[in-house]
Amino acid sequence: MKTLKGPGIFLAQFVGPKPPFDRLDTIAKWAADLGYIGLQLPTGPGSFVDLDKAADSQTYCDEITGTLAQYGLEVTELSTHLQGQLVAVHPAYDAMFDGFAPPELRGRPAERQAWAVNQVKLAARASRRMGLTAHATFSGALAWPYLYPWPQRPAGLVEEAFAELGRRWKPILDVFDENGVDACYEIHPGEDLHDGATYERFLDEVGGHPRACLLYDPSHFVLQQLDYLDYIDRYHERIRAFHVKDAEFRPNGRSGVYGGYQGWVDRPGRFRSLGDGQVDFKAIFSKLAAYDYPGWAVLEWECALKHPEDGAREGAPFIRDHIIRVTEHAFDDFAGSGLDAAANRKLLGL
Repeated sequence: MKTLKGPGIFLAQFVGPKPPFDRLDTIAKWAADLGYIGLQLPTGPGSFVDLDKAADSQTYCDEITGTLAQYGLEVTELSTHLQGQLVAVHPAYDAMFDGFAPPELRGRPAERQAWAVNQVKLAARASRRMGLTAHATFSGALAWPYLYPWPQRPAGLVEEAFAELGRRWKPILDVFDENGVDACYEIHPGEDLHDGATYERFLDEVGGHPRACLLYDPSHFVLQQLDYLDYIDRYHERIRAFHVKDAEFRPNGRSGVYGGYQGWVDRPGRFRSLGDGQVDFKAIFSKLAAYDYPGWAVLEWECALKHPEDGAREGAPFIRDHIIRVTEHAFDDFAGSGLDAAANRKLLGL
């Protein structure tokens, strides 16, 4: 068994124009002062990580890791959630997702996609330079507008969507394999990979690629009413990243899983700060420890009610207190008989 690494924190929800969130060194000090020892870093435009530089310059990568090391921090993973989303975009969402790309690519979906594919490949190389073995991303989505089958979906529609998704991701996954890094898809509504069934369908399309791994975030399963503990039992061998995020689901006679187009505060299913929702984190941390999960426990803060800085402040001790320092010996070793193989056979009458 392995002891999980952490606590870490994903910076995507905190990076901004005001100090200390506007520079890597100051946000690193802020996180370290709260008790975090790892940072999951978003990449691309507007972030602290330029992937074009990071993929080719060991010096640049060493500067980033060195800045964090000054505050006792490590990089947990790099993230290309936004770029991964742009690998596969249904035209219905073109205008809304244009904001994820550089301004000069907006309104040019083919060029935007090519840019995104290159960005994710660069992230694989940058991860290797930083000594990382896992990377956080999204799959993108071509079939999502057809999630609920009314009118019924034409025969072959979903199959073709996943075949195309596989064609787009297989060359990217090969680059991750060349660099010894796992691509960890966050299973998330809005992505074609949003549950176990869709992940299995995708795996079939990429030939069971060894680098097509998972970022486990139980909050998304609460909102979909999936069994997030059984999910670990089924897919633990592929889980290589972990977002520690809470959620609650309180349906009523007005709305349920779909949310009634309401804002987050009024939806039956909503994300919450750690400890304020319904996720059984004791069971999750126990399962991940038992299954030798090799990575980090990283806070992703999203809450409809609480201030983000309060969520971050509370998150570090919450994660630290849930990490199980695994035992090196069995609890009942004191009562061992010391018998050898020959004695065992004698006990069995053999």
